[in-house]
Amino acid sequence: MSDDGIRMEEVESVEKPPKARVETAAETFERKKDYLEGFLAQKPAAPAAGEPDGDLYEAVIAALKEIYDPEIPVNIYDLGLIYNVEINDGHALISMTLTTPHCPVAESMPGEVELRVGAVPGIGDAEVNLVWEPAWSPANMTDEARLELGML
Repeated sequence: MSDDGIRMEEVESVEKPPKARVETAAETFERKKDYLEGFLAQKPAAPAAGEPDGDLYEAVIAALKEIYDPEIPVNIYDLGLIYNVEINDGHALISMTLTTPHCPVAESMPGEVELRVGAVPGIGDAEVNLVWEPAWSPANMTDEARLELGML
């Protein structure tokens, strides 16, 4: 024992610690079973023609983007006047609003929408529901419309 009360032990030899094992490249990069292989091979189901992202739906949206508000140089879709588009068996049902109830095109705009959408190949007839709730606001506009009007 030392003078400060610590016990010390003498040893004759110490075993060398084992060396660290290093894996070879073949061991570390070996291809493991891919559990996602079957999942990744599946193709996503194509949307039905009348569903969002379907061909018919996109054709109706394109037709709506060709209709412009006579007072604002932006199409009615980007202006945010179209609230909903439903397509069932060739029948298109569009819910839309106008910028104000006293809009000068309140009588003609819904008819123009019906004509343009009804002319899309695959659409047998179109019906427009003009709604006032929720009221239209500039917040409904797309960024493209805001940019066109200098609001960005």
